[in-house]
Amino acid sequence: MMELTVLSGKGGTGKTSITAALASLSKSSVLADNDVDAADLHLILHPTIKEQHTFSSGWKASIDTSKCTQCGMCLSHCRFDAIHEDKNEQLKINPFQCEGCRLCERICPQQAIHSDLNTNNYWYVSDTRFGPMVHAKMGPGEENSGKLVTQVRKKAKEIAQVSSAEWIINDGPPGIGCAAIASLTGTDRALIIIEPSMSSLHDADRLIKLIKSFNIQCFALINKYDLNLEISQQIESYLKCQNVPLLTKLPFDKNMVEAMINGKTVIEYAPESKLSTELKRLWHKIQLSVQTIDLHQAI
Repeated sequence: MMELTVLSGKGGTGKTSITAALASLSKSSVLADNDVDAADLHLILHPTIKEQHTFSSGWKASIDTSKCTQCGMCLSHCRFDAIHEDKNEQLKINPFQCEGCRLCERICPQQAIHSDLNTNNYWYVSDTRFGPMVHAKMGPGEENSGKLVTQVRKKAKEIAQVSSAEWIINDGPPGIGCAAIASLTGTDRALIIIEPSMSSLHDADRLIKLIKSFNIQCFALINKYDLNLEISQQIESYLKCQNVPLLTKLPFDKNMVEAMINGKTVIEYAPESKLSTELKRLWHKIQLSVQTIDLHQAI
């Protein structure tokens, strides 16, 4: 079993569409949407939810006004300005400003403040036309996305082991934040999606440095390379200097957009298109890289 994580330095590079296309080409895989802050793989795969689980993250404090003596200790010590007086001159905690540090709860002399775990996050086990899928949904402003990614990946690995799946394919989050780090830890391969823009190149540089710090084998592809050939050439030169293999350059194709509108992968929507042909070659190269590594290990 091999785990492939598809990542991008910035949003909007086509990462999810490419992940879905690879999922359609894999004959034996478990899918995981690790972009828990803004999950969208389900828009193409239309999962049928089989299991729903609550995920707790962070704390929110509240004040029991019947016990509060208005001493103001919590108000003066809150670093996040989350505690205010309401129109009745009662102290209240704004849940959108509260960071869950629980300092107010600890210093309140009347023990009038208590904290509760947030339960506004969920993760799911679903079936799709390409195999099992584990995905999640975070509430607005919720935290601990890295821990939720870890939970999603853990369940995906359990399913893959039980079903003897050959691949786990992760749709990772953009950037280099906590969720991206949680997506990379322990993965076998990382595929970086880069679009021909200077911002994408800059963010890809940060992502590649992160991946290299984990000693994970990474590959790259340039999506919509023909929209700016000059920057695409700069990206190629950069990848060569960083010793990151460029597996393919995908052309811009309106079929990708139309496929998304129809809730399909481009492989399903336009199987004979040049883009689909290149994606099939990409998947073959990814599989070949695994076979080559296995051969070296055997020797």
